[in-house]
Amino acid sequence: MLRTSGRFLLRPEGEEEEEEEEPDPEAPENGSLPRVVPRFNFTLKDLTRFVDFNIKGRDVIVFLHIQKTGGTTFGRHLVKNIRLEQPCSCKAGQKKCTCHRPGKKETWLFSRFSTGWSCGLHADWTELTNCVPVLLEGKQCPREHSHLMNFYYITMLRDPVSRYLSEWKHVQRGATWKTSLHMCDGRSPTPDELPTCYPGDDWSGVSLREFMDCTYNLANNRQVRMLADLSLVGCYNLTFMNESERNTILLQSAKNNLKNMAFFGLTEFQRKTQFLFERTFNLKFISPFTQFNITRASNVDINEGARQRIEELNFLDMQLYEFAKDLFQQRYHHTKQLEHQRDRQKRREGRRLQRGHRGHQWPKEDGNAEGAVTEDYNSQVVRW
Repeated sequence: MLRTSGRFLLRPEGEEEEEEEEPDPEAPENGSLPRVVPRFNFTLKDLTRFVDFNIKGRDVIVFLHIQKTGGTTFGRHLVKNIRLEQPCSCKAGQKKCTCHRPGKKETWLFSRFSTGWSCGLHADWTELTNCVPVLLEGKQCPREHSHLMNFYYITMLRDPVSRYLSEWKHVQRGATWKTSLHMCDGRSPTPDELPTCYPGDDWSGVSLREFMDCTYNLANNRQVRMLADLSLVGCYNLTFMNESERNTILLQSAKNNLKNMAFFGLTEFQRKTQFLFERTFNLKFISPFTQFNITRASNVDINEGARQRIEELNFLDMQLYEFAKDLFQQRYHHTKQLEHQRDRQKRREGRRLQRGHRGHQWPKEDGNAEGAVTEDYNSQVVRW
């Protein structure tokens, strides 16, 4: 992770970017919030996110890291940029940091840079929810106190076209995730269920057309697949149900799981992502996030036909991102409104206290008051 002028540069992993400040339409000059026109109907429970995160207890943040969503740098923020009583211990040359609870040898963070790929390389929702509780509760909880841990799942999402192009460029440079387990219902998929797109060790030099033409390419609709409960559709067995029914179930499952997560951020809105994370977990970052909009993906020159083809290949991700973006913006707006209401209430109470202080007249001291009281007391004694 780069660091410039005291700022961490949050960007998709492996991408060189130029700084471009993120415009904040939620902070106009008059300080008021513009009206948000929602596209989806969310309940107050959906919009209200506050976790009473007990880092000294048994609460654990679990980061679901989807490829090419800026997760590497966000993951580094989690281990290096949060203000903590006992910060994570990160040593030069080591890929993982030690993120222990204060005074304990127990981790409060399950992520690539704290626990490593303990549930598999880029483990998805199906893998993490089945693996993490067994793994951590077995290590950190005595038998008589098992199943007492609270797991708060978080993730990052990105515009599907940009994410897809970023993955293509990454694979083109020789990257693979062929060691991923893709565990579902207790097993990995067979070669027939999940064929490979290339015969050799990697897919170096692959053209965009070749990348799009592989029907087995896991880059297609990756965000939906990694957020859905794959056991609902027979995992990677495409003969389990028809394609239309499978897609419908996957999309709805991904939406539900995303909505019910403790937190998710969007790569395109870094400042708002930081704001919502801090308000959700009551944790503060040391250095602010910086928005970068110039990436390898944005520099790829594609025609409208190629863009349309990518959108078609990622039609589930396109729908999920539309849902996620609306939920994200509504949560941000709702949280901002609550803060403004609290601030106004504090100002009112402060003015009320000031008026009360000015309006209260303290009695003037009278030098004879004590004598008058004594005299009156003595006269009463005479009468008694």
